[in-house]
Amino acid sequence: MRPLTLPARLPLRRMLAVSRPALWVNTVGTLVTGLWLSGHLLTLQPGVLLLLVYLTLPFNLLIYGLNDLADREEDALSARKGGWQGARLSLGEGGPLLAAILALNAPFLLALALLLPPAASLLLLLAVALFAAYSLPPLRLKGRPFLDGLSNIAYALPLALPALALGAPVPGLPLAALMAFSVGKHAFDAAQDISADRLTGTRTVATTLGVRGTALYALAWFLLAGALLWPLSRLTAAALWAVCGGMALSLWRHPTPERAARLYPLSIVTPWIVGTVAGVPLVYLLARGLWP
Repeated sequence: MRPLTLPARLPLRRMLAVSRPALWVNTVGTLVTGLWLSGHLLTLQPGVLLLLVYLTLPFNLLIYGLNDLADREEDALSARKGGWQGARLSLGEGGPLLAAILALNAPFLLALALLLPPAASLLLLLAVALFAAYSLPPLRLKGRPFLDGLSNIAYALPLALPALALGAPVPGLPLAALMAFSVGKHAFDAAQDISADRLTGTRTVATTLGVRGTALYALAWFLLAGALLWPLSRLTAAALWAVCGGMALSLWRHPTPERAARLYPLSIVTPWIVGTVAGVPLVYLLARGLWP
């Protein structure tokens, strides 16, 4: 009788590579923005602090680890995978990666369910479910055009978590704007993978619309996001239109996956650029001693 053997552990360095630290701003930054909008930027509430930790490595390992597990065939054909833009998994890494995702996420979700109000816990579980459904069968929303991008509203949900956790009003317009931005950004980012996705038979919003159509589709969502932000911060709306709208128009003028790939690094840093502009009023208030 052969002895039972445990699957090899995935090294921390490899887990970090899979979790794409360059994209952590999409989760951690969104939560911090939600704290700012709720008026509790410097809160020491235990549930919120634990949530902040969870939205780093554990949550991003779940998002991108499940995606990499489901997309090994496409990733093998993608020139951008295997570096900072995403891991390319070997055949032996599937089991250890899945074990690492479960080991890191389950304890956090259990602890957060005990520390957070039910509404906040349910919203967090909804985000987890949407990210899992995006990558994994039977739903695998990534292969369902338009639903693939719409499911990416999950990136916006951490914005509402601080309000639900601390009993503050949910910031409706910023939440809707971030949802629109997330749908547009997903479509834009998918344009560079059209060739690899078509080779593997994966249908996405980008393979359906083509590069030029995807650029216009993303542009429409970016325009909507800016319009939703306009009543709150004209400066932030203008920055979003200039950076994201300009990015989409550039792709529309030169509609090739290669052009989309060259623009992708700019897409990665758009949350940093727009977020920095949005933070200008906060810095002003702090400098004047007007922030509570």
